[in-house]
Amino acid sequence: MPEISRFYGLVMTMYWNDHQPAHFHVRYGEWMAEIDIRTLALMRGSLPPRALALTIEWALQHQQDLLRQWNRARRQQPLQPIPPLP
Repeated sequence: MPEISRFYGLVMTMYWNDHQPAHFHVRYGEWMAEIDIRTLALMRGSLPPRALALTIEWALQHQQDLLRQWNRARRQQPLQPIPPLP
């Protein structure tokens, strides 16, 4: 699963050939979640409140980048890193 960003202990990844809707995966220690890129809704899993807030803040700043990476993954193209939160 290619890593697209990492910060504050959060690791964001995407799979090639993953299911719709467009989403990314987040790991934070033993916590795991999937976030819908278009709505930024938690689709599956869970994160501590602060980790979820940081994830959503980052995704909001990079929503278009995330959609581009989703489309690249669907075409089996290499994914590009997305900058972390400062």
